Amino acid sequence: MKKSLIILLFFISISETSASIKSKIIQNLKNTDNLIFNFEQNVNSKTQNGNCVLSFPQKIFCKYNLKNNKILVSNGKSIVIKTTTSYYLYPLKRTPLDLILNKKFLLKKIENLDERIINNKFVNFKFFENDFEVNIFFDFNNYNLIGWQTTDIYQNLSITFLSSIKKNQQIDNNLFNLPKNN
Repeated sequence: MKKSLIILLFFISISETSASIKSKIIQNLKNTDNLIFNFEQNVNSKTQNGNCVLSFPQKIFCKYNLKNNKILVSNGKSIVIKTTTSYYLYPLKRTPLDLILNKKFLLKKIENLDERIINNKFVNFKFFENDFEVNIFFDFNNYNLIGWQTTDIYQNLSITFLSSIKKNQQIDNNLFNLPKNN
């Protein structure tokens, strides 16, 4: 009897800790208007890095540390990837970033998903939506968004790690104006 009670208390404790982590992630995300961060991105084993400004809802500006001056910009409706020699314009809805940059959508998904705790360092939520597989990662200790992994409709794997994260900074909203094609 005593052994059963100890086991029950152990599982209740684990369940409460898990619920507590999830609720803290939700509250932290609710309180996040924007993020400024460095990133490392791996797409099909090709690594690139740079820095980004993300503003909810659905705006992002990323400058890559590449010789071709690559930038990625979303104004909330469209996304542009521009280099010195190329210009690609897509509807944001055709990309996994549409889901990642949509805070209301993420909050609803997280509320209804079970989290996976990885090495007491990361908290992961995984979902499938609009032909995309998305894994979102949060820091186990401070509950900040620290990355995502997506698989697109062409089965391309993209992994993005965030570092040097600053939350709710003053930002210039002109960053999210789509650049013109040269």
